[in-house]
Amino acid sequence: MSVVKPKFPFPKSAMTASRTELSQLPLNVIMGQIPIDLAGHLFVMGPVGTVASGGLPNPSGTHFFNSDGMIYRFDLQPQQVTVTSRLARTPCYYADAATYGNPQYRGDGFQDYGLLRFSTSLGLRDEVDIAFLPFRAQGDSHDRLMITYDAGRPYEIDTETLEIKTPVGANDEWKPFLPSSYPFPPVMCTAHPAFDPFTNEVFLVNFGRSLTNMLEGARFLYELEGLPDEIEVVLDAIANLLKTPWLKAITQFSHQLWQQTLAWLGGWIDEIVPDFVYLVQWDGSHQLRRWKLVLPDGKPLRIEQTMHQLCVTQDYVVLMDTPLKIGPEQILNNPIPDSPEAERLLRTVTTRAQLPDTPIYVVRRADLVDTNGAEATVIARPSVIPLETVHFATDYDNPNGQITLHTAHLCATDLAEWVRQYDISKFNAPEPSPLWLAGMLANGQMDVGRVGRYQIDGETGHVREAKVVYDTRRYWGIGFYTYRDRLPSGETPRQIDTIYWQSLGFWADLLTEFVYDLYKNYPYRAVSLPDLLNPEEAFFNRPSCMFRIDTQTLEIADVYEAPLDYCLSSPQFIPRQNGTGASTDGYLVCTAFGQDSKEIWVLRADQLSAGPICKLSHPELDFGFSIHAAWLPAIARRTATYQIPIQPDYQSRLNPKLQDLFAEAVYPHFE
Repeated sequence: MSVVKPKFPFPKSAMTASRTELSQLPLNVIMGQIPIDLAGHLFVMGPVGTVASGGLPNPSGTHFFNSDGMIYRFDLQPQQVTVTSRLARTPCYYADAATYGNPQYRGDGFQDYGLLRFSTSLGLRDEVDIAFLPFRAQGDSHDRLMITYDAGRPYEIDTETLEIKTPVGANDEWKPFLPSSYPFPPVMCTAHPAFDPFTNEVFLVNFGRSLTNMLEGARFLYELEGLPDEIEVVLDAIANLLKTPWLKAITQFSHQLWQQTLAWLGGWIDEIVPDFVYLVQWDGSHQLRRWKLVLPDGKPLRIEQTMHQLCVTQDYVVLMDTPLKIGPEQILNNPIPDSPEAERLLRTVTTRAQLPDTPIYVVRRADLVDTNGAEATVIARPSVIPLETVHFATDYDNPNGQITLHTAHLCATDLAEWVRQYDISKFNAPEPSPLWLAGMLANGQMDVGRVGRYQIDGETGHVREAKVVYDTRRYWGIGFYTYRDRLPSGETPRQIDTIYWQSLGFWADLLTEFVYDLYKNYPYRAVSLPDLLNPEEAFFNRPSCMFRIDTQTLEIADVYEAPLDYCLSSPQFIPRQNGTGASTDGYLVCTAFGQDSKEIWVLRADQLSAGPICKLSHPELDFGFSIHAAWLPAIARRTATYQIPIQPDYQSRLNPKLQDLFAEAVYPHFE
């Protein structure tokens, strides 16, 4: 392929972020004016690196998801918008800060492992940098707010001070996916719990994957017959680097014996590290309740990738196996720094493409009966829809047991892959990808996204109706969504008639040769490979967009196409103050990134095509690529009595050395 430099590089501004906290900083209006009926409080979550980086970008090109979360709150007033931000200072945050670079705790500190940050003596960082969940317990006088992460339990914050107030559930109420006594146990949860405002229940998930389940994502097991030469080259490189020639002897096993050995080891270890899925319910006031999920034949539910999201309807909970894969390759970020060739080959044999289909599991809420603390099993009815699904919504009503799913399909777009320092650019081969892109999603999409609507029978899991559409100009990298989730009465709509979706657009410099090779044989391809790589299309006809979808027709009712050098993120619908309650009667607020700018844009929800009516920024507001958002009509000091005391939650897990660490660096922040 000839060398073709992208005309519009991915905005550099999205790759940097400051960890400096702000307090009621007035934003500058750089275009238009603030609507007089824009009110309430907008919350945006942004990763900002760790104590090891002092901000973004992360060192060694680690995935930008591997970051502490910065909570930004924009207070909306007719004449002024101010922003306040606070780091999500969980107990493990303080332990990380205290051990980093501290000789007293040499060997105890956290290290970056691709998507995760881990310590061999302290456990897994719970970085809570993904999303929010507004909720209310029975009797609450105001909204409460939870912050979430896929690899850790959620935390509740004070909406006024933005301080961490309590974890949701004690450590002993969550089952780790590795048997351990780590102070910070490795727990898999969901970044998108679901809240039922009619019953005041929060639904979460707690799951684990067995060793063989994790390793099945590695091509050296999955496609061993086709990769023996590559394996030998990798082992050669590692053996030479470590000066251990015996390592190459592994390749003398026959393929059959090798697989049998791994199968035996996997079966033995799987008894210790099993597959499990628990559906968790919380009322905001008492202990968590949980039910172990099994399939209709009694076998344990097995998650192949992650459970990034679940949704709730009147009678059902819908869980989804989402394509944010976590396997060996997502943990090995930079294992052989002195040999880029060996690293590339090791990456090739330890990863595979995400699942092209979406497994769905439906649980009947009537089956979630109180067991007085005893563990009970509940049946999850399986279903499957073609195409990968990261985010989805459901109507609350499910007449005659029919569940309506509204989905975006992020096709052949791998959120678990990121640009490495040794990656080769597909559009500029054989040149490497720009170093400043290291750590960003390798999000040069390998196919156009889709929007779908499905009718699923809640009692059987059978898909009764499916409709999927796409637009080859506007649906590249469909990610985040928002809709009007509050009526003027304060109630939640029981059906969704309008959804606003964001698309990242197509950024040629984010497409690497590795990702191209991983997805070139994608089974549901809509855009051919020659068309995908057509520079005219790639550079000029795939903008970042905000678009409004009529959920009945799936047609684009309105769309705004951003300038080709901008990308948009974190959309949030905000109802117009004293408005009518219509699903378009309000504003869409989002983040916008240019090459040298990062801004907050306000669009009219009923006139997206007119573009932003107001743009805000400030030199001190330095957020990186932002993720999810939420809106609350009012904030208040937390008055809820639910509290997990921090010292009793950890003390029994600590050796004497770590007891001193927690007494000095962790406990004082939660007294």
